[in-house]
Amino acid sequence: MAKVMIVYASMTGNTEEIADILGEELEKYDIEVEIEECISVEPEKLLAYDGALIGGYTYDDGELPDEFVDFYEDMSDVDFSGKVCASFGSGDTFYDEFCLTVDLVEKRLKEQGATVPVEGLKVDLDPDEEDVVRAEAYAKTFADALLGK
Repeated sequence: MAKVMIVYASMTGNTEEIADILGEELEKYDIEVEIEECISVEPEKLLAYDGALIGGYTYDDGELPDEFVDFYEDMSDVDFSGKVCASFGSGDTFYDEFCLTVDLVEKRLKEQGATVPVEGLKVDLDPDEEDVVRAEAYAKTFADALLGK
């Protein structure tokens, strides 16, 4: 059975909700899922899994969340070659830099050798029904890549 770690940073609960939706969806594909907040995990721990989803909200006008900065910076020390990974997160379209954290994480994953089969999932504030449908499709694409379909 494939194993995936979902790591996230969430201030208002929006990104945590996305993480939960993705976790539930991946479990439908017989994937074992563990979900952790970024403050309780080191990026090296992701190497024990077949894949990882990394999520964070974008604070203010394009800033990484304070609690996410160390995790993000430490990702530079990890070789994710052979791992299927992707990014997700929430933001506010009010700001010019909508969901910049998602883009930064995706770029870092690629720089560190990860296979990124799906473009980062970006959600405006809290997920609505349309976002749930997008998250389900995102999870399916990720699962297919992870399982070699």
